[in-house]
Amino acid sequence: MRGLRAPFLAGLLALAPLPAPAQENPAPIAETFEIGLSTETISVGTNFGGSRLVVFGALDNADQRLLRQGRYDIVVILEGPRRDVVVREKERTLGLWINRAAERFNAVPSSYALVATRPLRDIAPAVTLRQLDIGIENLEFEAPSLRTVRPERKAEFSDALKRLGERGGLFTQVTGDIEFVSATLFRANLQLPPDLPVGRHVARAILFREGVFVRERSEDLWVVKTGIESQISRFAATSGLLYGLLAVAVAVFTGWFGRLVFKRD
Repeated sequence: MRGLRAPFLAGLLALAPLPAPAQENPAPIAETFEIGLSTETISVGTNFGGSRLVVFGALDNADQRLLRQGRYDIVVILEGPRRDVVVREKERTLGLWINRAAERFNAVPSSYALVATRPLRDIAPAVTLRQLDIGIENLEFEAPSLRTVRPERKAEFSDALKRLGERGGLFTQVTGDIEFVSATLFRANLQLPPDLPVGRHVARAILFREGVFVRERSEDLWVVKTGIESQISRFAATSGLLYGLLAVAVAVFTGWFGRLVFKRD
């Protein structure tokens, strides 16, 4: 019997189920978030003096520890319609201002408003900010050619274009106008200028976790003209030739009537 016991025990061990391998920790679920706008359309009339746009957002699957430590950052950007722009450099010669050089840039946002939870340098590395076009200083404009200026001067024209946008109030950048109203809900306030460009604007919300880009969401905002300006703009777009003829006729009549009124005896 003793000689049969060893084979019998070996058979039981062979039939016994092996212990299940220890499962690895499941991968954490990535954060997600959605955004919404306080309005989808802004009407611009003769008495339009600027407006405020509120961007709401909800953050899901966030790490509560990082939330308590303030390790999440959000950047909200409103970009105006993109257009081709020519930047010219002038110099005074013999009492006259003459164009010295020029550069054309393609698809330049006509306006750019940014708000962020913290200074951009504290949110992400400079290379990431440049890749995502975050910050006025990080905007890169595409030039179709470099025939008019030397390549090393392209940056000078680009910087001049940004300065003009900032001077006119169309390029703005503010820190701290984003607040978390609850553990997962945030709100961003964007102040829009009085001469807000007409057309399709894009609101971008970008989420960072400890300096790392997580994801981006976007929504469209339409700026439209109202009143007589809207009718004139629509007429000019649909009947360009007739609009041009009427404009010339009005200019001629205005000049003739002005001379008649202010004619000296």
